[in-house]
Amino acid sequence: MGKERLMAFSDAVLAIVMTILVLELERPAAATLEALWEIKESFFAYALSFFWLGTMWVNIHEEWHGVSHVSRSVVWWNLVLLFFSSLIPFAIRFVNVDYHSAVSQGFYGIIVLLVSFANGGLGMALEKIHDPCAYVQSSIAESRRRLCFDITVKVIGLTVTTLFYPPAMMAAVLITMVMWMIPSGKWVED
Repeated sequence: MGKERLMAFSDAVLAIVMTILVLELERPAAATLEALWEIKESFFAYALSFFWLGTMWVNIHEEWHGVSHVSRSVVWWNLVLLFFSSLIPFAIRFVNVDYHSAVSQGFYGIIVLLVSFANGGLGMALEKIHDPCAYVQSSIAESRRRLCFDITVKVIGLTVTTLFYPPAMMAAVLITMVMWMIPSGKWVED
């Protein structure tokens, strides 16, 4: 299978997931600024998840820049990544029930971590099928370093969330999203 077909499928699924996110956004109880302010946490959870998924999409396209073909393993890892990504709107709905609940934030954190692990599995599957092209190898190596930091921050966020401060998971996702938004040295040169 060529990468174009798989990327088109992935793009479509992520676009649908990101669109569904807005449907999970709470509506204000009234047409007032106070009512709008009351849903600030719901809006933050929506915006964070939207831009986190968008950042993942951008970085996947950057990582796949030098990919010429895909393997069966890559296809399956991509499908697992899309499956866990599709659970993000459900997790956001759960967070919107009670933003300060360790259970809802913990569930969100587990889903986010599963997306990150699937992304790592996808990266390893891509690495196995590539020619040792310098760009591809440096891109994959950079992604692997960033992913280790990403998962570490999210595990810390999940731990803090479950022990004493539920919104810590959202903070962990924000930190890692910003890290992924910063271009690596190779991308800056392009």
